[in-house]
Amino acid sequence: MANLFPRTTVANVSLSRLIIGTNWVSGWSHRTPAADNLIKKTHAEGCHCNTDNVLEAYAEYGIDTIMGLFALTPWVLNSINRTREKTGKDFILIDTPNINVDDNPKARAQALESIKKSREMGAKFCFPHHSSVEQLVNKNKGTIERIDDYTKMIRDEGMIPGLSCHMPELIVYSDQNGYDIETYNQIYNCMGFLMQVEIETVASIIHNAKKPVMTIKSMAAGRTTPYVGLNFSWATIRDCDMVTVGCMNADEVYEDIEISLAALEHRFPEIGKRKSPIQNQAAFGEQ
Repeated sequence: MANLFPRTTVANVSLSRLIIGTNWVSGWSHRTPAADNLIKKTHAEGCHCNTDNVLEAYAEYGIDTIMGLFALTPWVLNSINRTREKTGKDFILIDTPNINVDDNPKARAQALESIKKSREMGAKFCFPHHSSVEQLVNKNKGTIERIDDYTKMIRDEGMIPGLSCHMPELIVYSDQNGYDIETYNQIYNCMGFLMQVEIETVASIIHNAKKPVMTIKSMAAGRTTPYVGLNFSWATIRDCDMVTVGCMNADEVYEDIEISLAALEHRFPEIGKRKSPIQNQAAFGEQ
């Protein structure tokens, strides 16, 4: 039996510290159109068993927390439901819906519909997407205008409110103003990919956050190797924080879990060596 992955608690809910990312089964590679198309052909347009296999591999280790924009990826939601049936294991959904944040009755009604959709899809946590929340930021005042309107909608629908943060200021403003936010996701990786300020500053913000932080883009969308990216993330976050990892197939899941467990246990991971046309080289170490 696989070792269960360590857990943390957010708003009295137990979550796996490794969170299942969904970009690499959704078609958002953050790389090239060709990479996006490969993902879509493998998952969205391919055999549904590809996505199922990924989720089943995570579930073997008790990794049951999954983040995504599920309204745009029905095949992921279908795969979650199939995996629940097959394995008998549940998943905790963190939905990151895009909502209309215009300040008028029609827009608020549309925002509520998006939030209700999250609840209908089975989300436990609802994080308004960063592209929506950032429209509400007032840097002069250090506020996120009207965010309480949307967190109340989330609470009224029986979900737990969080913030999707590409701007690291969102964590600072939320904490300073005491908004009803239980957790955040935040871009954080060893390459500074998509981070709006230097790595050290974001690390400081994470370490001083009043709530647990779910770090995302841990391998800079494939720009660094899992060994480097995951070791950096696990070594530089708090015990309450989490790392989000998306994988293309089950083999990648097993590698990333082993690298993560090894990082947490301060040992070298038990993974195979990379392949080369000439494998017997001293630079590769003992064969």
